[in-house]
Amino acid sequence: MPELDDMNVQMDASNLYTEEVVTDRKVGTIRVLNPITPEGEKDPARKPIYSGEVQIMTQVGALPIAFEIEADSLAEAVARYNDAAKEGVRKTVERLQEMRREAASKIVTPGSPGFGVPPAPGGRIQMP
Repeated sequence: MPELDDMNVQMDASNLYTEEVVTDRKVGTIRVLNPITPEGEKDPARKPIYSGEVQIMTQVGALPIAFEIEADSLAEAVARYNDAAKEGVRKTVERLQEMRREAASKIVTPGSPGFGVPPAPGGRIQMP
């Protein structure tokens, strides 16, 4: 466990946002991060950040997916939600397939090292 004195938990006062959640109560949500100053006033020098959330059903239940929406306004974020959601789901599915391939390549079979059997000396197969 890291030492408490070594932890850096200082917030960045120059990068503060308030968060708003917008939903149509049907498809998903859009989170709007509005930039603010350290005093809590709106920061007009920075633009809001929009991110969407959607859930897809899988064999093991609902899988929440978050994605960025490139937009300059809430209306634009709503209009771009569909395409951004599809791209977010596509990237998530690709990543899950990649993780599945990685896991499959690590499958250990009986008699192989890592399955409770030490490796054969010299890496050669030995017959009993």
